Amino acid sequence: MPKTELTNDHHVLNDEFAARRYFAKFERITRIMSGVARQMEGELPGSDTAILAGYAEAVAATFRALSLKYLIAGRIVGPARRHLTIDLHESGFPIFQELVSMANDAAQAAGALSGMAGVEELKDRMVRRIVGERAVPTDLQFALSQRLYYEALAAGGQFWAQVHPVAEWRGDLPRGRRAYKLHWAVYDSQLNVPVVYILDVEDSGRTSLPKDIGRWEQVRAHLMAQSVGGLKLITIAKGFDTDFTDLHPKGLRRMHLGPMYSSAYTLQSGPIREVLEDARAPAGEDWALAWAIEELEAERVEIEKGWFSETERQVFRLDPFSGVGEDHGATRLRRALILPQRPFQVLAEKDPPGFRDVRKFVVGAGDRVMVYG
Repeated sequence: MPKTELTNDHHVLNDEFAARRYFAKFERITRIMSGVARQMEGELPGSDTAILAGYAEAVAATFRALSLKYLIAGRIVGPARRHLTIDLHESGFPIFQELVSMANDAAQAAGALSGMAGVEELKDRMVRRIVGERAVPTDLQFALSQRLYYEALAAGGQFWAQVHPVAEWRGDLPRGRRAYKLHWAVYDSQLNVPVVYILDVEDSGRTSLPKDIGRWEQVRAHLMAQSVGGLKLITIAKGFDTDFTDLHPKGLRRMHLGPMYSSAYTLQSGPIREVLEDARAPAGEDWALAWAIEELEAERVEIEKGWFSETERQVFRLDPFSGVGEDHGATRLRRALILPQRPFQVLAEKDPPGFRDVRKFVVGAGDRVMVYG
């Protein structure tokens, strides 16, 4: 169930300057995320890098919208006063309920905008208030921030609590089959991090998947229902293989775009806590963003014979010597860490065992990214 009530893991950013630093930090992090995603060619199949970069850009759009929503809200007295709530532990991102509230606002954006004063009118009123009354127009600043917030939502492109599946045709195959890459995403309500799924399928149906409306809607509903962090990839893939006899899953990937660690905003334990503390990095440099990519590959096909039919079933590769294998339900697990130069230097000096097989994307001057490991 989604975490909709405050827990000890949640923190309300009721300090305006801390909130602005938080959004500034994530503005940089999400910009770097998109660039890193595009640098991962060779590690991920085909167009996965462009897909991943697109979702990273959607996360950035979500943070831009939230920064407008809360820009002035903390200064308002009364019911309109509000603050962003984040998850302190193994997340660093806003809590799930923030995205649910934003989705509700997006659904009503057109109506909200029709009843609001325009940007130029609000700016003109602010100038007249400042010059004529020599007063800070906090209420008008709030109105302008909300206008810009709803305009951002109306423009779209945000990462929502659920981003429904999209099918991309990848070419025709022998025996009248078609190849598709399906991708979708969720904001994990337990972990409070964005999670992206990519599924490679072969379609042996009579009608191509996106044009087969009934089948496509069943596929979309099935995939969203299975997008739960606690489910192993092999459970998801086998369930899909069983429920859709004319769709054949060849590869499934799940990508966790987080958590974000920061000594200023999150609680962490173990080596990452020591790294961030010992780095003593200046504001904007005291963070690390973890990525995890789980991959499952089909190894071969077996034919399941019935009384009057034969059904193709996938056998997936689980490597028991990879350190992932059967316990994790995946072929392999890739871990990566994006972090500024100073925390990386401390990490390299300490060289904790758990981070030796983690690929490091190190952010240097001008946000230039160097890759280690």
